[in-house]
Amino acid sequence: MTNLLFIGDIFASPGRALVARHLRDIVAAEDIHLAIANAENAAGGFGITPQLADELFGMGLDVLTTGNHVWDKREIYDYFATHPRLLRPGNYAEELPGKGVVVVQARNGVDCAVINLQGRVYMPHTDCPFRKADRILTDLPKHVKVRFLDFHAEVSSEKVAMGWHLDGRVSGVVGTHTHIPTADTRILPQGTAYQTDAGMTGPYNSVIGVEKQIILERFLTQMPVRMEAARWGAELHSVIIGVDETTGLATSVKRHTVS
Repeated sequence: MTNLLFIGDIFASPGRALVARHLRDIVAAEDIHLAIANAENAAGGFGITPQLADELFGMGLDVLTTGNHVWDKREIYDYFATHPRLLRPGNYAEELPGKGVVVVQARNGVDCAVINLQGRVYMPHTDCPFRKADRILTDLPKHVKVRFLDFHAEVSSEKVAMGWHLDGRVSGVVGTHTHIPTADTRILPQGTAYQTDAGMTGPYNSVIGVEKQIILERFLTQMPVRMEAARWGAELHSVIIGVDETTGLATSVKRHTVS
């Protein structure tokens, strides 16, 4: 059995502090073999820097995934070349920095593929994530049975569709981007663990991580505002998936939350 931990969008310093405080305890208590987190909001809610990526890896995270905010901090661009465990959505143009998949060895010696793709509905234009997923899976070494996808997308229907598209072909599909944890955690009929959105690891006394009053002003006035990360009500939201490494299919999946 290989146990995967996936931590939802780490938002600003409150999210990073939660990971620093709880990650090692979760890994020990849940016998986690591979710890993955979405980190595209790690830098004040917008992007990630080399320093913060190093900090998160130093906390014990094995792979970092991202999304549309990955390009917000230009200093991260050169980091991709020497740090393949930091992913960007694989359906951006091939010539851009970084890759959308990495194969890493888990703590129990099992090779695991982590894939990062981005949806297209109400999102920046990218190549088709469904066809890109097919190509990535075709190119993976045949012995790599444990395969996890962070699907960074806006609408639930696109995420659900991806779950069905990959059912039986990957170990787990978990969505990110909307910062709201969903209650549809399950194993699909062909053996793929699924949850529409993992939720955010950050301040829930907020509007998806941003100070409430700022966002209320924006909705009430329709005027531009300067986004600032909130600081209170921090919670760590994650999904834990147990995988039979001989088949690559999920045997268990559950939501996990600490504050």
